[in-house]
Amino acid sequence: MSCLSRVLRSSADYGLMFWCPGCDGAHRIQHGAGSGPRWGWNGNAEKPTFTPSILVSYPANPDAGEEFKEWRTARICHSFVTDGRIQFLGDCTHGLAGQTVDIPDWDEEGL
Repeated sequence: MSCLSRVLRSSADYGLMFWCPGCDGAHRIQHGAGSGPRWGWNGNAEKPTFTPSILVSYPANPDAGEEFKEWRTARICHSFVTDGRIQFLGDCTHGLAGQTVDIPDWDEEGL
Protein backbone atom coordinates (compact mmCIF):
# COMPACT_ATOMS: atom_id res chain seq x y z
CA MET A 1 0.00 0.00 0.00
CA SER A 2 1.39 3.40 -0.92
CA CYS A 3 0.33 6.90 0.01
CA LEU A 4 -1.29 8.97 -2.75
CA SER A 5 -2.55 11.71 -0.42
CA ARG A 6 -3.64 12.20 3.17
CA VAL A 7 -7.00 10.54 2.29
CA LEU A 8 -6.17 8.00 -0.42
CA ARG A 9 -3.91 4.95 -0.66
CA SER A 10 -3.10 2.77 -3.64
CA SER A 11 -2.92 -1.01 -3.59
CA ALA A 12 -2.26 -3.81 -6.06
CA ASP A 13 -4.24 -4.22 -9.30
CA TYR A 14 -5.25 -0.55 -9.63
CA GLY A 15 -6.77 -0.55 -6.15
CA LEU A 16 -7.61 2.61 -4.24
CA MET A 17 -8.42 2.69 -0.54
CA PHE A 18 -10.02 5.31 1.69
CA TRP A 19 -10.99 5.26 5.36
CA CYS A 20 -14.69 4.92 6.12
CA PRO A 21 -15.62 6.59 9.42
CA GLY A 22 -18.98 4.79 9.46
CA CYS A 23 -17.39 1.33 9.38
CA ASP A 24 -14.18 2.45 11.13
CA GLY A 25 -12.23 0.65 8.45
CA ALA A 26 -10.84 0.93 4.94
CA HIS A 27 -12.89 0.47 1.78
CA ARG A 28 -11.16 -0.54 -1.47
CA ILE A 29 -12.23 -0.08 -5.06
CA GLN A 30 -10.51 -0.99 -8.31
CA HIS A 31 -10.26 1.37 -11.27
CA GLY A 32 -8.77 1.19 -14.74
CA ALA A 33 -8.35 -1.87 -16.93
CA GLY A 34 -8.68 -5.37 -15.55
CA SER A 35 -11.12 -8.04 -14.55
CA GLY A 36 -13.77 -7.78 -11.91
CA PRO A 37 -15.82 -4.77 -10.86
CA ARG A 38 -14.21 -1.41 -11.74
CA TRP A 39 -15.08 2.13 -10.72
CA GLY A 40 -14.45 5.42 -12.43
CA TRP A 41 -12.03 7.76 -10.65
CA ASN A 42 -11.53 11.46 -11.38
CA GLY A 43 -7.75 11.12 -10.86
CA ASN A 44 -7.74 13.58 -7.95
CA ALA A 45 -5.99 12.02 -4.94
CA GLU A 46 -6.89 14.93 -2.63
CA LYS A 47 -10.61 15.10 -3.48
CA PRO A 48 -11.48 11.80 -5.15
CA THR A 49 -14.74 11.06 -6.91
CA PHE A 50 -15.66 7.44 -7.61
CA THR A 51 -18.51 6.29 -9.84
CA PRO A 52 -20.85 4.52 -9.43
CA SER A 53 -21.79 4.19 -5.76
CA ILE A 54 -19.80 1.94 -3.44
CA LEU A 55 -21.70 -0.86 -1.71
CA VAL A 56 -19.91 -2.86 0.97
CA SER A 57 -21.73 -5.64 2.79
CA TYR A 58 -20.60 -7.77 5.67
CA PRO A 59 -22.38 -11.09 6.32
CA ALA A 60 -23.84 -11.90 9.68
CA ASN A 61 -21.86 -14.01 12.12
CA PRO A 62 -24.36 -15.19 14.75
CA ASP A 63 -21.55 -16.89 16.69
CA ALA A 64 -19.55 -13.69 17.24
CA GLY A 65 -18.46 -13.19 20.82
CA GLU A 66 -19.75 -10.42 23.08
CA GLU A 67 -16.89 -8.08 22.15
CA PHE A 68 -17.95 -8.36 18.48
CA LYS A 69 -21.72 -8.38 18.95
CA GLU A 70 -22.21 -5.86 16.09
CA TRP A 71 -21.09 -8.67 13.74
CA ARG A 72 -24.06 -10.86 14.74
CA THR A 73 -26.24 -9.18 12.13
CA ALA A 74 -25.46 -8.35 8.50
CA ARG A 75 -24.06 -4.86 7.94
CA ILE A 76 -24.21 -2.58 4.92
CA CYS A 77 -22.27 0.54 3.95
CA HIS A 78 -23.53 2.23 0.78
CA SER A 79 -22.14 5.57 -0.33
CA PHE A 80 -21.30 8.00 -3.08
CA VAL A 81 -17.80 9.49 -2.92
CA THR A 82 -17.75 12.90 -4.60
CA ASP A 83 -15.11 15.64 -4.41
CA GLY A 84 -13.51 14.15 -1.31
CA ARG A 85 -16.76 13.71 0.60
CA ILE A 86 -18.67 10.54 1.47
CA GLN A 87 -22.45 10.68 1.15
CA PHE A 88 -23.79 7.76 3.17
CA LEU A 89 -27.09 6.48 1.81
CA GLY A 90 -30.11 5.54 3.89
CA ASP A 91 -29.55 1.79 3.60
CA CYS A 92 -26.33 1.98 5.65
CA THR A 93 -26.60 0.10 8.92
CA HIS A 94 -24.14 2.34 10.81
CA GLY A 95 -24.69 5.64 12.57
CA LEU A 96 -23.66 7.85 9.63
CA ALA A 97 -26.56 6.75 7.40
CA GLY A 98 -28.05 9.78 5.67
CA GLN A 99 -25.07 12.03 6.43
CA THR A 100 -22.30 13.50 4.28
CA VAL A 101 -18.78 13.84 5.69
CA ASP A 102 -15.28 14.59 4.43
CA ILE A 103 -13.11 11.55 3.78
CA PRO A 104 -10.97 11.44 6.92
CA ASP A 105 -7.20 11.51 6.81
CA TRP A 106 -5.42 8.22 7.35
CA ASP A 107 -3.84 8.22 10.79
CA GLU A 108 -0.06 8.32 11.12
CA GLU A 109 0.10 4.51 11.23
CA GLY A 110 -1.45 4.40 7.75
CA LEU A 111 1.22 6.64 6.18
